[in-house]
Amino acid sequence: MPGSPADLLRLVSSWSTPVIAGAAVLHFLAFVWLATWARQDLRRLAGDFDAFTRDLKHRSLFERGADLTDQLDAFLADVRDVLDDPQQDAERRALHSRMKILDEERRYLHSQAFETAYNVCRTMIEAYPLAGVLGTILAIGAALQMPAGEEAGAVNTIVKYFGDAIWSTFAGLIAAIGLMFVNSLVETRFLRLGESRLQVRETVARAKRELSLAAAGEVSA
Repeated sequence: MPGSPADLLRLVSSWSTPVIAGAAVLHFLAFVWLATWARQDLRRLAGDFDAFTRDLKHRSLFERGADLTDQLDAFLADVRDVLDDPQQDAERRALHSRMKILDEERRYLHSQAFETAYNVCRTMIEAYPLAGVLGTILAIGAALQMPAGEEAGAVNTIVKYFGDAIWSTFAGLIAAIGLMFVNSLVETRFLRLGESRLQVRETVARAKRELSLAAAGEVSA
């Protein structure tokens, strides 16, 4: 009868393949969104450190359109060069004054949300083959939900639902393969962003520690 568990099972089985396909499309759009997010964060970090090193006499200069990760690495190297040379008093004072502005916003610390979102997107790729298998099981289960006295038609019903089972498995595998390829395209950039953030934190912590001690020493002197 309508609304029975057997009817519900058949309905879910018939929708398994479209649901997997729709989820894969949304998953792909999530990767596009993450790529845009990563580029914006990297551009923001590079802009912050461009302003942070603007008063240095010897700083890295780049042409328009240069890779943002390379720019950020070069700016961090400029800061380390100043920190490694205690004789550069003017540059160290300039960095110390700029550090107060950089430390007020602390945008270099805003990374947990992105890393969590990417980890979810990457991990959930593994769910698509399982969803395909689940759709196959649902299709076979729907075929076996025969009313009493009609067991003789079970084979014909299984054959009828066999197409749904195959397409569900196919959709799950194709979605997983496609999204794994997409992840391989963006993974390096995302990991480099994480490494850049770590280097930024370490460099900022070192700059705050050493420049604050130097400023305190000058005041006491």
